[in-house]
Amino acid sequence: MSTSSEAAAAAAPTPPASVGAGRAIRLVVMMMLEFLVQGSWFATVGLMLATNGLPTIIGTTFTLAAVAAIISPMFLGALADRFFPSQQVLGVAHVVGGVIMLFLPGLVRSGRGGLILLLLFVYCLFFQPTLGIANSIAFFHLSSNRTLFPYVRVFGTLGWVLAGVLVGALGLSASPDLFRVTAVVSLILGAYAFTLPNTPAPAKGVSFSLADVVGAKAFFLFRNRNFLIFFCCVFMTSISLAVYNSYASTYLGALGIENVAAVMSLGQLSEVVFILTIPWALKHLGMKWSLFGGMVMWGIRFALFYAASGGNHWMAVVAICLHGICNDFFLVVGAMYIDEVAPAAVRSQAQSLLIMAISGVGAVIGSSLAGQVYNAVVSPGLESTGASAFHPMFAIPLIAAAVTAVVWTGFFRYNRHDGLTPIPMPGTSAD
Repeated sequence: MSTSSEAAAAAAPTPPASVGAGRAIRLVVMMMLEFLVQGSWFATVGLMLATNGLPTIIGTTFTLAAVAAIISPMFLGALADRFFPSQQVLGVAHVVGGVIMLFLPGLVRSGRGGLILLLLFVYCLFFQPTLGIANSIAFFHLSSNRTLFPYVRVFGTLGWVLAGVLVGALGLSASPDLFRVTAVVSLILGAYAFTLPNTPAPAKGVSFSLADVVGAKAFFLFRNRNFLIFFCCVFMTSISLAVYNSYASTYLGALGIENVAAVMSLGQLSEVVFILTIPWALKHLGMKWSLFGGMVMWGIRFALFYAASGGNHWMAVVAICLHGICNDFFLVVGAMYIDEVAPAAVRSQAQSLLIMAISGVGAVIGSSLAGQVYNAVVSPGLESTGASAFHPMFAIPLIAAAVTAVVWTGFFRYNRHDGLTPIPMPGTSAD
């Protein structure tokens, strides 16, 4: 009699033998729209709130987004793994999110901070899981050509760049109407998702339990030493990412930099360059050192931000342009690592675990700490000391990067010549 783990492995659908040009284009459009949705509001929402008399809720906004990333992805990841085709889950989530976004511009103009936070939280409950689900859809249809994933994912980066250019060109970097852009694109993606190639639930037919709701079926992966170290370092790096997401646009505004949305899109433009180097880096440096570069570069980035307040504003622009290394060799390579080591039956939940660690647990801590420092130290000191008031906040990512470098180099064991070893499901003969 087979165990439930064996049944889950057997239930996993067979991916297509190869990816055709038409299917690849459809995945590209999906990725571009996914990040166009996020980039249209996420990059400058802090600046928008500060400009419209709501600076004290910036930290709370990003903290609630992070809490949503903890609560929601594991639930929707379980649905995509077990009950519904992934493209349908993606479509419903974006349609609901688009409708919610339509209400936000009016609330910002009326200064109703409590309702803004509530609706953004509900929106994020639907949006956050879509990042991991989109990755799972792409990996499934790329099948044996999964090394092509960076080339598909790069169009997500282009989508974010397009969002920044569009919002900046429309003069909406600090306007509540940026939410209208998000609403329109989200509704378009919601409709488009239902036209994507079918991505069946990999564990459909396997008995459901409460553990699936919280994603506990993927927790066994943490028994693997390297996987545990990977997630510890992901957690530390996500703290730096949270500080950047929450206050980078506000800091650029404090420096006096114009058209913040367009300037920040330079970071995503650099991703286009660096993401194409991932196959080369994995071949010549291996998974360990590729991920190391993406993690520790966050420390260098914030060191440049620190120095930029002395009048060298070009250093802040260079820090923005390091986004390619910081994100590509952290988020994209991290997703590729999980896809290689996680069993197919829990792969969607494993990808959701990554999103939860990055946009959830680490982001809660990072945005909460940054929010407290901003409200207690930065905001009161902006008038007297200018942009240098941000210095205490920048200490958070600098310390996180230092700790990550020590833990990663000291405890992650990997020989690139041997390759990665998949982690077996509990109860299988390899376990």
